[in-house]
Parts: sequence; C-alpha cells; structure tokens
Amino acid sequence: MNTVKDLLEVLLLDKKEDFFIGKSETVGSLNVFGGQVLAQSLNAAYRTITNGRILHSLHSYFLEPGDLYKSIRYLVDETRDGGSFSTRRVTAVQGEKTIFILAASFHKIEFGFEHFRKMERAITPPEELKSWSELAEKNANFMPFKLKSFLSVERPIEFKPTNILNLFSNTNLPPTIDVWFKLKGDIPNFTIEIKHQILTYISDYNLLWSSILPHMKKVSFSEIQMASLDHAMWFYRDFDFNDWLLYSIESPNSGNARGVAQGHIYTRTGTLIASVVQEGLVRPLTK
Repeated sequence: MNTVKDLLEVLLLDKKEDFFIGKSETVGSLNVFGGQVLAQSLNAAYRTITNGRILHSLHSYFLEPGDLYKSIRYLVDETRDGGSFSTRRVTAVQGEKTIFILAASFHKIEFGFEHFRKMERAITPPEELKSWSELAEKNANFMPFKLKSFLSVERPIEFKPTNILNLFSNTNLPPTIDVWFKLKGDIPNFTIEIKHQILTYISDYNLLWSSILPHMKKVSFSEIQMASLDHAMWFYRDFDFNDWLLYSIESPNSGNARGVAQGHIYTRTGTLIASVVQEGLVRPLTK
C-alpha cells in the first residue's frame, strides 16, 4: 500500500444489509494496525450520518488484536440524532470476537468563540529533514531488524521526524516527539468526511514512542511490547492535505506498564486542527 488510492480502498468499507465489511493491510506489524480500525469504524459511522453534521470527537477502546487475514465486520448503532448533535456507536467484530469499540459525535456547523493552543517549540521545516524510508536506508546496518522492517514498509504517507533517535544512546530524553507528515503523490479534492478518516488513520502512528524516551537507559527495542489500549480525538477545523502537517506529541505519564501520550496536529502555518490522547501498553519483557 503506497498510494492515496490504495489507502482509500482500505478505509472505504463495503456496505452489506445491516453492517459494513473491511479488509486489512499490514503496516509492518503482525496484527491489524490500530489506525486502520479507527478509520474504518469512522467510515461506518459517517455512512449513517445523513443530516450534514461533521465529526467533532471520537473515543475508542482496542479490545483484542486484529487478524490481518480475516475481514472485519462493523456494526453501527445510531444512538441519537438530537437538535445539534448526532451520536454513533461502532463495534468491530472478527468471527465471534469483538476487537474494537468506538463512540463518535457529530455536530451541525455553528459559529462561536475561537482560540487555539499555539506551537510551543521551534520546529525544523520538513524540507530540511529526512523521511522514515531515507533514514532506514541510511542506517540499515545499525538498526534492529524489527525497526528496520517497520520503517521500510511502503506507505501512502511520508513521515519526517524533527529529531533522529539514537537507538544506542545511554541518555534519557524528554518525552516529546515532533513529526511532519504528508500524503504522497497527487492529492484529490477530499471532502471533510474523508479528511477526518485519513487523519484518524495517521493519528495512531508515533504516539507511544514518546513514553519510552525518558527511559532510554533501560530500553531494549527487541524486548519491549507495545499496543494501543484506547484512543480519543477531537477535530477543530478544516485543513488541506496538499501541504505538510505537524504532529507534536508529548507523554505526560508512564507507569504500571502503561504509557499515556497526547498529540496536537498543526498546519505548517501553526493552526491547530486536531488533538489526540492515547494510552497504550508499554511492557518491558525483561526486568
């Protein structure tokens, strides 16, 4: 999967009688990518919204690892259509096993007071940075096999981290990550609904790594288990995928084999378009 068309073919579900069906594509792990299930669930929810309302928030839980080789069935509960808001609940199922649940809220377009959190750090522009694939090629002889394989997978998104992580560093680092990202190739004129689904897909990348950085003296990348547990997201403004966007991430806490990460997504000019919070399993496999 290396084009926007490929990505859309994964995210846009097939409609059946009273449910939706989705297929999976690997992003370099053995299980279904959490961002895929998030975005596919959102696609199912949006398909039941007929009053023009726009997503403003979602909250979700990852319950079981998804099997890459089995289709996923999405069931939508049209919970409420009120005067201003519509609520949907989506359940993702493989066989008899529920692997994921999502609640999403949609709001009619209204006008009100407006402000947003500004970027807090000076950021190197993307033109001066190397992408994941370029870094994997340049540092192939020094990377753990699993990480090299993950970074080398073809994706429809280009990621450019502002700081290159030294995997052999014996120095604990601040729990912050800033990553530019952009869709590859020619970008169609997406509707806001499709933009939300693609942004949701991308939002599951990079987050939990921020919770590991303060523990670099102890971390062995070949002996750590990581998995998303929950994921919440808020959408503020329309945006354009034709330019680079910045994912600014920070981990406020880790403990009890769990890490929390919060991220803010900005346009190149510094306008905040979405915020994300995720807790994940971050389990060292050795003491």
